Amino acid sequence: MSNIHRIKSGDTLSHLAQRYNTSVSALMKANPQIKNADLIYAGKSLNIPGSKDTFESGSAGRAGGATGGGGSSSGGAQDVQGPSSSGPGVRGPKGSPFEIASQHLGKNAGSLKLEKNGVGADMEDWVPNNVNCANFVSAVLEQSGQISDSQHDNSVMGLMAKLDRDPKFKRIDLKDAKPGDVVSMKTNGGQHVVMFAGWKDGKPTFIGSNNVNSDGSQRVTISSMNYPIMAVHQYRG
Repeated sequence: MSNIHRIKSGDTLSHLAQRYNTSVSALMKANPQIKNADLIYAGKSLNIPGSKDTFESGSAGRAGGATGGGGSSSGGAQDVQGPSSSGPGVRGPKGSPFEIASQHLGKNAGSLKLEKNGVGADMEDWVPNNVNCANFVSAVLEQSGQISDSQHDNSVMGLMAKLDRDPKFKRIDLKDAKPGDVVSMKTNGGQHVVMFAGWKDGKPTFIGSNNVNSDGSQRVTISSMNYPIMAVHQYRG
């Protein structure tokens, strides 16, 4: 995830990097309009790369409570009992996002971003290796043809807002989800976005770029999760 900071008089990149738990080089990569690290202008907007996507490997378990088509859940996680099978996923003009994502299972975000074609090529390489959840989901949706390059977003809230504005997507209940549907979650420290991966023993599973490596960086995995769900978006074409 990422944030937007409005530059104030007296701000410096080094101070902002320390404040937001990132680095000057990451700030420079996130803001290519800045050519000189010592020269930023008050009143301009600065993209702040998030310090961490907040899915932890220890958070596997129950899925967050499903919500209605237009609302968001609140409070703690709830048990969601689903069907034994969700059927095939919704395809885009260029393919199935679930199948495309599954081709990259086990890959670290850092190495995936270096690939010269497919999902890796559509991921933005400046995004730190521990905050690639929206970067990965956006790239998969691009590869399936469900979104355009201009709809790519590296923040959970930004991607969710773009899907809300896209008439080809509709918010649905988790119980109606198909593999590849986009699932945005509220976490203790922010947000996380993954894709629905189907039901296992009546419980939902999700595929995405998750903080499961020992150093906190991300790898594409399938897991259950116990976060409240903000939105489930399904492509309707």
